[in-house]
Formats: sequence, C-alpha cells, structure tokens
Amino acid sequence: MRKILFLSFLFIGLGTYAQTIVKGSVTDQDANPVPGANIVIEGKAIGTVTDFDGNFILETSEKPPFKLRITSLGYKEATSSIATNNQTISVVINEAQTFLDEVVLSASRTPERIFESPVTVERFGLKEIETTAAADFYGGLENLKGVDVNTNSLTFKSVNTRGFATFKNNRFMQLVDGMDNSTPALNFPIGNLVGMIEPDVKSVELLPGASSALYGANAFNGILFMTSKSPFDYEGISVSIKRGITSQEAAGDNAYTDFGIRAAYKFNDKFAAKVNFGYLKGTDWAATSEVDKTTPGGTRADTNYDGINVYGDEVSTNIRAASGLGVIPDVVVSRTGYNEAALTNYNAESIKADWGLYYRPITDNSLEISYVGKVGTGSTIYQGTNRYNINGFFQQQHKLEVRNDNFFIRGYVVNDKAGDSYDMVFTGININRAWKSDEDWFGDYIATYAGIELSGNPSGLTTQQKHDAARATADTGRYLPGSPEFKAAFDRSIQNPDLTQGSKFQDASKYYHADGNYNFSHLTDFADIQIGGSYRQYSLNSSGTIYTDLDGSIDYSEFGVYTQIQKKFEIDNEKSVKITGSVRYDKSEFFDGFFSPRLSAGLTLNRDHNIRVSAQTGFRNPTTQDLFIGLDAGRAILIGSAPNNLDRYSREFNVSQTAQDDFGQPAAVTQTGAAAYNNSYTASSVEELGRTGNPAVLEISNPDIVKPEQVQSIELGYRGKIDKLIVDFSVYYNKYKDFISQEVVVSPYYGNVGEPLSIAAIANDDYQAWSAYTNSEADIASYGASLGLSTKVFGNFDLSGSYTYAKLDFDRETYPDFATNFNTPEHKFKASFGNTELFENLGFNVSYRFSDDYYWEAPFGNGVVPEFHTVDAQINYTVPSIKSSFKVGATNLLGDEYFTAFGTGFIGSMYYLSWTINN
Repeated sequence: MRKILFLSFLFIGLGTYAQTIVKGSVTDQDANPVPGANIVIEGKAIGTVTDFDGNFILETSEKPPFKLRITSLGYKEATSSIATNNQTISVVINEAQTFLDEVVLSASRTPERIFESPVTVERFGLKEIETTAAADFYGGLENLKGVDVNTNSLTFKSVNTRGFATFKNNRFMQLVDGMDNSTPALNFPIGNLVGMIEPDVKSVELLPGASSALYGANAFNGILFMTSKSPFDYEGISVSIKRGITSQEAAGDNAYTDFGIRAAYKFNDKFAAKVNFGYLKGTDWAATSEVDKTTPGGTRADTNYDGINVYGDEVSTNIRAASGLGVIPDVVVSRTGYNEAALTNYNAESIKADWGLYYRPITDNSLEISYVGKVGTGSTIYQGTNRYNINGFFQQQHKLEVRNDNFFIRGYVVNDKAGDSYDMVFTGININRAWKSDEDWFGDYIATYAGIELSGNPSGLTTQQKHDAARATADTGRYLPGSPEFKAAFDRSIQNPDLTQGSKFQDASKYYHADGNYNFSHLTDFADIQIGGSYRQYSLNSSGTIYTDLDGSIDYSEFGVYTQIQKKFEIDNEKSVKITGSVRYDKSEFFDGFFSPRLSAGLTLNRDHNIRVSAQTGFRNPTTQDLFIGLDAGRAILIGSAPNNLDRYSREFNVSQTAQDDFGQPAAVTQTGAAAYNNSYTASSVEELGRTGNPAVLEISNPDIVKPEQVQSIELGYRGKIDKLIVDFSVYYNKYKDFISQEVVVSPYYGNVGEPLSIAAIANDDYQAWSAYTNSEADIASYGASLGLSTKVFGNFDLSGSYTYAKLDFDRETYPDFATNFNTPEHKFKASFGNTELFENLGFNVSYRFSDDYYWEAPFGNGVVPEFHTVDAQINYTVPSIKSSFKVGATNLLGDEYFTAFGTGFIGSMYYLSWTINN
C-alpha cells in the first residue's frame, strides 16, 4: 500500500511541480497562423509546438527571465523575451526568402544551413509535402533535382541518384529515424511499402553520391533520410484520407484508397508517446507486353518465343540435338507460356503501424530514452531476376535509443517473412510441367514434326505450318487460365518452394544493428569533432529458396568506425572557409578492411554566394546476394561467390543422347556453382559459336570471386542568390575500381574449357548458363551535373526548374558480357509552378518532368526505355475552422502512359481527393 501511495504522489508531483506557463500565437507576415512552429527555450531542450491555429501553451519549470526561440521550416527565426509567469505573447515570423537558410543534419551529422553544407543536399519538408502534386510524399521525391524514381509497381518505387539503378538497389541507403529499412532477405529498401505514413513525416533529406565516409558501405550512391515528428513537439490526432482511381489502358479504372492516422500525446515534460497507422489499397500497373525478350521483332509465332510478360516459355531446347534425327531442323523451340495477368491479381496493398515511447529523465536536459516499434505487411510486384508477386510480405523493426544534443547510441533489429510470395516465372513453368513434363512435351513436338517429314509432307505445309502443327499437338489438353485444372496447378505451385515443381519463396531472415555517435563540439573550441561506429550481424534464412541456406541459417557480420573534424575559418566580416575532413574504416569478416576518407571545403563569399568542393573515396562490400545467392532463374542460375558458397549449390543435369552415344557420357551429371567460376565460357562467345559454327570464337571466362568495390569521387558546387533567383549547381566525376556486377557465363556438362570435349558439349546444348557475381576488369566511370533554379514571379508565385545530366564511361564492346546496370537517362528536366496563397486559403501546384530515353539492363531483361513527359497537378483549400485542408490532384494528367524500367507495367494516371485534418 505504501508503494502505491508513493507512486501516486510521485506522479501527482510530476504534474504539479512549480510551473511557468507561457501562452501565445505565431503568425506570418500576412497574419496567417503558422502551425507546427517550434517554440524552444533558448539554450535548453525544453519546448512545444504550435497547433493548427498557430497557438501554443508552454509549461516549464524554468523561471523567468528567459528567451524563447521560434522556428519553422521556410521562415526566418524569431525570439521573444519572457519576463513573468502567465505571460501571453504574439510572435510574427517572416517567410524566408530562400531555401538556403533551411537547416539540414545529414551532410555532416550536425545541424547546418543548406547554404553551408559541404556536399549536395536535397530537402523535402512539410511545405513541399503539403504542396506536392504526387499522390503521396514518397512519390513527390521524383520532383527533386537529380533524383530518379523508378516505378516497380504502384506500391514499390525505387529511389536513386547518379546512375546504376535497379530495383535491387543496394547502392542506395534509406534510413527512417536512423533505422535502415532495407529488407533482410533482399538487402535493399522496398520503397515505402512498410515505411512511414504521411501525417508523421517531418522532413526528408537526400544526399546524392557516395556517403561511405560517414554512413558506411551501403551509402555508395546516396542516402535518403526520413525523419518523423516527435510527440514532444507535435501533439494531437492527425488524419490523412485519400480516395481516387488509377487509370491504365491494360487494367482499366480501379479504386485507390490511402489512409493514415497519427496520435501523439505529451504527458508532461518528461514523457510522451505516439502511435501511427496506415492503410493503402489499389490495383497495380498491369504488365502485359508480349514483345519477344530476346529476338527483336519476334512474335508468338516464332519457335523460340520468349515474351517479356509471358512466363513458361523460358523452357526451351534444340529439337535436333534432343532427338538426334537429321530430319528435325536445327532450331531451338520453347514451350508455350502464360500471360502474367493469368498468374496474379495485381492487388496492391500496404498495412503498417508504428509506435514510440519517449522519456526525458532529467529536467532542462536534452537526454532522451526511446523505444520505437514498426510493423508492416503488404502486397506488391517486385521485378528482380524474375517477376515476383510479393503477397503478405511482413517486416518488423524494434529500436532502443539513448540520445541528447551531443550523442546518440541505438540498437535495432529488422526481420522479415516472405508470406505467400511467389515467382511468377516459375509459376508459369511449373503449371506447364504439372500438366506435361518437358520431356513429353518436346517429345510430342518432335514426333509430330518428324511424322510430317517422314510421310513426305502430303499437305505441302510450309516450315512455319509444320512448327504450328507440332506445337498444337504438343499443347493438346494444356491447362487453360480459368479452368479448374489450371487453378489447382497454380495453387500447388505457389505453395511449393521446390523450384523444380513450385514457385513459392520463403524467408525469415533478419539483421541486428547498433551504431553510435558523439559530437565533442561543446567540449572543444578548436574544431567540431565527432566519432562514431556501427556493427551489423546478418542471419539469412530462406530455407534454400533464395540463398544456399537449405541446411540452416547463414550468419556473418561487419563493423565500421569513423571520425570527422570540421573547422570554420573567418576571413573577414563576410568571407569564411569551412573545412570538413572525415575518415571511416569498415571491415567485413570475409574481406580486408577499407578506409573511406572525405575532404571538403566550403567558401562563403558573402551571405548570398557559397562555393564548395569535396573529394572522397567510397567503397561497398558485396551484398548478401552477391555472396550467398543460389537461385535458378530459368535462363540462368544465380550463384554468389563467397568461397564456401560455390560447392553448397549443386544440381543434376540431363545429358543429351548424342553425348551418351558418341562420347560415352552418363545420362546425367552433377554440377556445382564452382563450375561458373572454374570451368566456363563467356555467354557472348557461345552465342557467336551458334551463329558462325567456328569453335575458335569461344572465349574462356572463369570469373574471379567477388570482392569489395571502390569509387573515387570529386564534386564541385555553387549555391547562391542572384537578385531574386536562387541557384544550386554541382558537377561530379566518379571513377570505379573492382566494379561489382553480374556476368553470364556458360559451363559445359563435360570436358574442360578450351578442350575439344567441352566444345562438343556446347554444340550438343549440354551446358548450363550461370550468372556469376564478380568484379569488372574494365575501367568504369560516370560523370554528370545538375542545375536547380527557383524564384518568385508575378508577386508570390513559386517557379522552379532543374536540369540533370548523367553519363556512363564504359567500353561495352570490349566487355560485352558485363552489365553495369547504369539505367539512367542522360538528360532530365523538371519544373514546378504554384502558389500557396492564390486566394485566401487556396493554393495550387503544377509539376512537369521530362526524361530522355535510356537503355535498361537487368537480370530480368534488357531494352530501351523511351523518353517520356508527364504532368502532375493539384489544387488545395484550407478550412481553418475545422483544422482541415482538402486537395484535388492528378498524376500523369496528360494520360500518356510510360514506363521507367524494361518489363514493368505502363504507368497510367491517378486522380484523387484528399482530406487532411490537424496536420
């Protein structure tokens, strides 16, 4: 009982401790309320935030006199003196003339104005989120200068900068409140499928280019920081509701819903909590291309047809080699496939929730202890080596963190489950096999063709008609989409993880991560000094469906430490130079350690002009897939090159009858992943042999096992204001060493490469194609530039535009089998025009994007992405009396459908109405 009374008095005491109360309001220069403005006691970590009407109440144990510092994104800072208790104040803050005064944290891990940042930084804050014409804040990132957003599906968009973009983008890092939200199974972010809800987003910062010196190996192409709202600063319930339709020629018009709710409460100056929930549902962009993936101009009438979005036709064989009959033509024939639409329902769905508890144990001190949990599940389409239906994917994260103004230390765990996800390519393949085995199907095809030839072709059929008759006979009784037999075979396939019979992929991988940072700036006058480090432990567990972990999980670890010194030198009253130097050391248990140094200098000529230059060396370790994948993708087997991985993957392959009869080979042979690295030809030379019949064209491949990749990068930039025009310009040059990519090789079933028997194996189609993870011997470089301009026109109208140039320097003719996956347009242009106060409480925004055509290469397929133009627009209206804002918007308003990657569905239009309450 005494304990209960003690606790009761303790909580009462916390609430009734001697308080100073300050009330007030914050408005802009036009007397409009400023919601979300930060009110902080100067020199203390004590404060509050204004509500939707711009009002606030600050309760503190601090005794007057003291000063309040009032800040809000897009406005100039203001201060107000508090002399007595129960004082009421009215504060007017003026809109900042430029974004150059906005504060960012990511570039140096310390707060600084964008104007003085040592490297290029892009920022997407509350104002941009409110005015974006995109359907959500994540989609709005594609309007940022230099940013590429490749659309995998409606709920899976991949952000990238400065080239080398695939949906498996492990060169780009994405952090949510300091947590990496890459999936453990795939080792890269899956967009915002299980990320943040819009009402909880405070700001987004993006660093283009290598950031390894501070953020480690995965921050190789850039890093995206998403920061949520603290419940200490942003209280109350906020709701966002969007309803609309997606419109696509292939899929028609379909309903779209996006709902998010945030609830946060500050119990007192020491304890606060929040919880968020989001739900999105729509219909994905249908992928329906029947263009032949491998033969330009090919159609379904071709014997070896392989449609882009047709699956099951990947299975093929040379019918003469398979039969050993001279009357059978020497051609490759593929099985008849199924359209993607028959293998998925295109459901796009995302359900996510997160919660946080925040405790500040010491009065008037910034020390904060927090726990954050996140869970998310969803359905989407992912295009990697094949096309995958990600159905019921689940990911959770749990983080503990201790931090104050000078340090943080955090630890978190991320784990996922694949749910009912499956490979649509192997679904098509194995529905075919469930009906009729490959041997029987090709046997029926060959027998029909041979019968026509041996009977003297009495009907006078052409060669094409003979093939059509052979295919029709082989396909007799085939399971048709919609039939009970098809449905039963489909259900069996997607529940079976054995790719010889099914298509399900399983995963329950996870990783543990810890990192910390200490800033000594409050202790040293000479310079701002920081030190930090990180540690990560991987545990891969796909039950053999992705990795070679059939016999148990694969565990390995890596760590890194870094330091940074920053010093500002005053030249005169206006001129100054800020020098920043940092270095990081990273070590994976499989490779030697690497140092990543960075040196930058920023010259401030005056308040309106800053010039910056930086040079750095970055690196990235091979990913989990580079090391441990063992996945049969149909056309090739993907095999990671960790030393202990090569022999862990093995398969039995059937040998042709010709080889058995002529060379005494067994009916089947066992080949391991080591064959790709120790006994292989280049795929291009095997293709050349097929065209010429000349064995001399064969080239031995035998690629080296993969090792870390390095980049040397230099960047020069300018930020400034010329009259009313804001300019942000940068150029960069990157030179890569040991560039990591995949090389397709061919390994004969018998004979050593370079010897006659192996050449005979290739001629008999007795070989396996492998996709090996290795490093390029080629010199690879990329360079580019970006220019951003913004100004006010016609009074208070916002006009901005940007141009980005990107170029790959690579000798493709000398290295035809090496894929760089640059996948980036050479020219991009973006523009935006709008007004937040066209009339009272009424605003609008129109955005335009142009992308040059570019060549897309990835394991699923290669092809040209045509140039496209797209326009997004929105009109918004605020109703202060009900603390609400309404927005009517449309993306791809012109309706010209386009795609950003080979093999994906065409992107149609979206039309939506949103209602946001108290945000």
